[in-house]
Amino acid sequence: MSPAIPITDNHMHIDPRGRGLLAVKDFKNAGGTHIILVSKPTWTIGVTVSKPDDYIAVFDETVEIARQINEMGVGAFPVLGVHPAEISKLTEYMELDRAVELMKSGLELATQYVKDGAAVGIKTGRPHYPVSDEVWAASNEIMEYGFTLASDIDCAVQLHTEDVGEPELVDITERAKRSGIKLHRVVKHFAPPMVNVCERLGIFPGVIAGKGAIETALEEGSRFMMETDYIDDPERPGAVLGPKTIPRRTLKLVEEHGEEVFWKVHKENPEKVYDIEIEI
Repeated sequence: MSPAIPITDNHMHIDPRGRGLLAVKDFKNAGGTHIILVSKPTWTIGVTVSKPDDYIAVFDETVEIARQINEMGVGAFPVLGVHPAEISKLTEYMELDRAVELMKSGLELATQYVKDGAAVGIKTGRPHYPVSDEVWAASNEIMEYGFTLASDIDCAVQLHTEDVGEPELVDITERAKRSGIKLHRVVKHFAPPMVNVCERLGIFPGVIAGKGAIETALEEGSRFMMETDYIDDPERPGAVLGPKTIPRRTLKLVEEHGEEVFWKVHKENPEKVYDIEIEI
C-alpha cells in the first residue's frame, strides 16, 4: 500500500493539444497529489504576441486547465508568466526595447492574476542559451522587474535560467535582494541538487528529478522541491521527464528515507514558498 503522503510536482505543463488531462491521470494514478501548473510559452500554443493582452489567452487557458485538474481530485496551483526565451521570438519582428516593454507588461498581467487569487506566483528568468550582451542585459532587467512585482504583492517567482552553479545562484540572489522580495519566494526552476548553497543564499531550488539528483539533494537536507518540467508536447512525448516520475521516485525513496522528509519536500516547502495549503 502506498504511503499516505502528499506528492507535489513543482513544475509541470499540461497542454490540451498534448496528452492533457491524461497526463494528470497518470500522475494521480502513480500517487501524485498536487501540481504547480506553469503556463506554457506563448509560441508553443500558437499565440503570437504583439500587444500585452495577447498574454491573456495563455493565462486564461492555464487557469482553466488548473480548474479541470482540481475537479479530478488533484490540487493544481497556477504559476503564470513570460518565458525568458520570448525575447528571442519577439525580436524577430520588433525592436528590443519594445520586446522588453511587452514582456514586462505580461508580467504585470500575471501579477494581477495572483492579486485576484487565480494564480499563486509568476514566472520569469533569463535565456538558457547564448545571447548577445544587449539581450542578456535586457533579460536581467525583465527578471529584476519580475522580482519587484512579486515583492510588491509578496508572491513567489519561478525562474527559468541558464544552467547554474554557485556563481550564477549568487548573481540571481543579489539581483533578487535589490527588489526587497523575500528570498524564500524565489524558486530556481530546473535546479541542480545544490540544497546547501540555496539554503545559505535564501532562495529555493526546484530540483529536477533526473537520475540520482534527488538522492544527492537528500544528502544535503530537505529544503528543496521536486519537479519534472513535463512539457506535454505531442512532438516530444515524455519530455523533459514524464508525469509519473515524481510519484514513483518519491515512493521508492520513502523505502530508504522514510516519509517524514517528504512531508517537508512535498508539503511544508511548497506551502511556505507559494503561501498555499497542500492537503490530502
